[in-house]
Amino acid sequence: MTARRQLVLERTFRVLRRTLLTVVGVQLALAVGMSLVDSYRRRGKKPRPFPFTEPRTVAIGRGEVTTYTYGQHLYEDMIAAIDGAKRQVLFETYIWKGDAVGERFKQALIAAAARGVDVYCIYDGFANLVVSPRFKRFPPSLKVLRYPVYGAGWRFFDLGRYGRDHRKVLVVDDAVGFVGGYNIGSAYETEWRDTHVRITGPGVWDLKRAFADFWNLHRRRRIGHSERPLLLETASTWEPMIRFQRNVPRLWMFPIRGMYLEAFDRASRNIWITQAYFLPDQQLVDSLRAAAKRGVDVRLLVPLKSNHIVADWISRGYFSQLLDAGVRIFRFKDAMVHAKTATVDGTWSTVGTANIDRLSLQGNYEINVEFIDGELARTLEEIHLVDESNSIELTSGEWEARDLHRRFTESLLRPLRPLL
Repeated sequence: MTARRQLVLERTFRVLRRTLLTVVGVQLALAVGMSLVDSYRRRGKKPRPFPFTEPRTVAIGRGEVTTYTYGQHLYEDMIAAIDGAKRQVLFETYIWKGDAVGERFKQALIAAAARGVDVYCIYDGFANLVVSPRFKRFPPSLKVLRYPVYGAGWRFFDLGRYGRDHRKVLVVDDAVGFVGGYNIGSAYETEWRDTHVRITGPGVWDLKRAFADFWNLHRRRRIGHSERPLLLETASTWEPMIRFQRNVPRLWMFPIRGMYLEAFDRASRNIWITQAYFLPDQQLVDSLRAAAKRGVDVRLLVPLKSNHIVADWISRGYFSQLLDAGVRIFRFKDAMVHAKTATVDGTWSTVGTANIDRLSLQGNYEINVEFIDGELARTLEEIHLVDESNSIELTSGEWEARDLHRRFTESLLRPLRPLL
């Protein structure tokens, strides 16, 4: 290679590198700027009241499942369960605010430990960086695992160690378990629309085992503690109509995505989905489009404006494909809808912690419950219709008529999809 040719190649690579860095820099700067502007606009604004469904209980197998769509109702039953604990409380949350609601849960857990109950707590360190350090001080009577902000240690390239603990679980004794989208905090009590379930019967054992598996996988992170594993007896009864799907990035296990794909591909009547952040991969989009084209009633309900404006803009990049295929899109107004639910053909349903996005389906620790039960599916369909009554349906004509600057922003942010 001549010196001149080598010089030309070096200049070309230099220009390409600068161009790439400039494009990436513009994308990140735009994302940060949008977030700051949106945060400023939200200051002092309170969400408006929204319709919700009262707690409803259905029998499934040898147990019951109660559905919650309003935080106040859920928190009352969760606190009551903790207050009634006799042997053990397993509590896990992604966000645990240091406000009045967070303090109420903290004191209930401390009181349970004071009367001799074994109390285990897990919370995510990164999600609670802004929470006061004073709130995160716990008495030694509580066994507390703070999932670290950075968990890879010296294994910088081990991507399985970067997932967040996005799960929300409460199990009391062998009697009752709670799981769903609700974090712990005052805003979630009355201002956010979310979905959680309360489970009794044999299904509680599977939820209990899910907590124990996470605790045992990460228990050595309790610095200064020689922590023994959390051992459970083996349940002798299975509940075939309730299955728990767990994403475990440390073990490269991500079954929730496959769960959704199988349900969508088998659908023959309807697919009704509610998602806080909808950023699917192309295979999931194609599955929903194929279902709509074969006559399935596919409906997607998302926030009109979520608490993450960049996620909203990136999510909109999928709308054209979905609308063209016949998928109906509803946008929940006046409040944040944070639910992660779906129901298919009046038979199959899921409620859990995983969003249909890359972080949840291929990155974070998540847990979703699958239900094979017609009555619960009908309950979730009724909840979906109530949510639709507080939503604005997006039409193809309206979407195609959007401003040029909106199209440009969507295109510019598209490369950020793999990060969200």
